[in-house]
Amino acid sequence: MTAAPDRTRIQFPDISSRAWEHPSDRAALVTLRTLKGFDTVLRTLSGLLQERQHRLMYLATSVRVDSRQFTDLDDLRADCVQILGADETPELYVLQSPMVNAFTIGMDRPFIVLTTGLLDITTYEEQRFIVGHELGHALSGHAVYSTILMHLMRLAGTIGWIPVGGWALRAIIAGLMEWQRKSELSGDRAGLLCGQDVHSALRVQLKLAGGARISEIDIDAFLAQAAEYEASGDLRDGVLKLLNIELLSHPFSVLRAAELKKWVDSGEYAAVLRGEYPRRSQDDGAKVGDEFRSAAKTYKQNFDTSEDPLIRTIRDLGSGLTGAVDAVGNGIGDVASDIKNRFDHWRQS
Repeated sequence: MTAAPDRTRIQFPDISSRAWEHPSDRAALVTLRTLKGFDTVLRTLSGLLQERQHRLMYLATSVRVDSRQFTDLDDLRADCVQILGADETPELYVLQSPMVNAFTIGMDRPFIVLTTGLLDITTYEEQRFIVGHELGHALSGHAVYSTILMHLMRLAGTIGWIPVGGWALRAIIAGLMEWQRKSELSGDRAGLLCGQDVHSALRVQLKLAGGARISEIDIDAFLAQAAEYEASGDLRDGVLKLLNIELLSHPFSVLRAAELKKWVDSGEYAAVLRGEYPRRSQDDGAKVGDEFRSAAKTYKQNFDTSEDPLIRTIRDLGSGLTGAVDAVGNGIGDVASDIKNRFDHWRQS
């Protein structure tokens, strides 16, 4: 592995994770963060022993990165921690596996795992993006809140808060997976902020799709696949796309590259580089309703501009549906605020 000459990267003091979170991901996270004490209760009930078990397993079966082992990764991690202004440095492990994978797990002390299969096909700068991606997961609390959502689903089935039979349960799981896929887009943005190299970030997606033969892959042609994927086919293909991705935890690599490029082209990435980003010290003032309306606006924009054959068919059914999307987007923020108020009242009683 050849390390590229290092360069000075912009640091983001007091940056909030809201700066890189996808609107749909951010709306869910802001809602959960306002439920003070709720995550603590669920951690106490079920999280700690399993987390200790996982950490002991990786401590025994993989290599822990530090100043003596995988020193290049140790340096990358230190850079990313400094750039994103993290208060703590998560543990990092390298696991021997041919699978190309990286993940962050743990509730109280999230830690990162990279496989040797992933390291074997990526360069130093691409690994910077990957470490930043996983650090973004840790700082956003994705491991914590995905566990909470899974517990809520189990509680719903046990207590009977909502119907869980057949298609209803499948709809809940599909909804959770949709949030998790959006959280991966958030992680990609965090990775780009750490590396500040768009081409390296996009090359990671190329390699996830086509392996290490990067000389055989063209970035522009790869991105064109995303546009073709979205617009091609008829109504049947639109339905099949939904079925293909319904229970996947990650978006397809082609679409992840396109989404990251879209974030760059929108000017939001450049704004963060200029220092125009939400501050961590202001997180408590983030309003649930505003975040849900932002998420609804994003979904509406995607709906209005989508070339997917299924979406085009739905859109052609009538302009009244657009008004319905607006109404749902505005109303969902009010519902989220009401849920928060009810929880606060219950906790104080």
